[in-house]
Amino acid sequence: MTEVKKIATRASYGSALVELGKKYDNLVVLDADLANATQTQMFQKEFPERHIDCGIAECNMTVIGAGLSTCGKVPFVSTFAMFAAGRAYEQVRNSIGYPHLNVKIGATHGGISVGEDGASHQCLEDFALMRVIPGMVVACPSDDIEAKALVEAAYHYEGPVYMRFGRLAVPVINDNPDYHFELGKGITLKEGKDLTIIANGLCVAPALEAARKLAQDGIDARVINIHTIKPLDEELVIKAAKETGKIFTVEEHSVIGGLGGAVSECLAEKCPTFVKKIGIYDTFGESGPAAALLQKYGLDADGIYRQVKAAL
Repeated sequence: MTEVKKIATRASYGSALVELGKKYDNLVVLDADLANATQTQMFQKEFPERHIDCGIAECNMTVIGAGLSTCGKVPFVSTFAMFAAGRAYEQVRNSIGYPHLNVKIGATHGGISVGEDGASHQCLEDFALMRVIPGMVVACPSDDIEAKALVEAAYHYEGPVYMRFGRLAVPVINDNPDYHFELGKGITLKEGKDLTIIANGLCVAPALEAARKLAQDGIDARVINIHTIKPLDEELVIKAAKETGKIFTVEEHSVIGGLGGAVSECLAEKCPTFVKKIGIYDTFGESGPAAALLQKYGLDADGIYRQVKAAL
């Protein structure tokens, strides 16, 4: 059996910045003393004159990025999700969101898979925090290919974009000639008639595996990758709800305010449907190996399978 290639999307972020930097002179990268962890050191090595290390001063870095965007630059502000969405929230809201500036936020180390760094660094609230900022695009790619496509799409998009990337290496699942990325458009990875599993980020691969396990029980599950949480692909979500009748959302985030919240809000208003949210249930994370944490909190294939079966 061929071994599945695994790449951390934070590494994809770094390599994508380098490739875009070769094509666009106005792309600049800012970091807060975490260039090695965020992988922006790749860009720093290639374009030292366009990389600014702002030190451990995320709020200041965010405002510098805002200022650079008013001078014709396209800044990618980079740090851990906990710092980008948490520590610098006021600056993201008031200095980037309110004036709707063309700043891209590369937030790495999102979710519980940060692992041993523990609850203080496992950002499980960033989707919710960023979703409520007017005009902010919020996205979380499922693999290396999608992450690189997202970074390029973000560069070309005029306005603020929040991108979450992971620490853990994840399977490459979009390595096919038909793959097409578009901000705000979900992707149906598997057709099905009995229910729909909607996932994003590192939860997409186990959602596909869970669907295969459900198929062994005679349950035909559709699987949709919603990489862009905001704007949500409401048309695709409503279509799935009408055709399969049951929706399960899976995310490495609190079940409050993230992908599950966005899907539930859409369906409650436009197509009332059974929705079960699978994610982190109103609790902080804990320190431990990433794989063990994903298993404990039911975000691996077996966990998703069991929760879908229990709800059915």
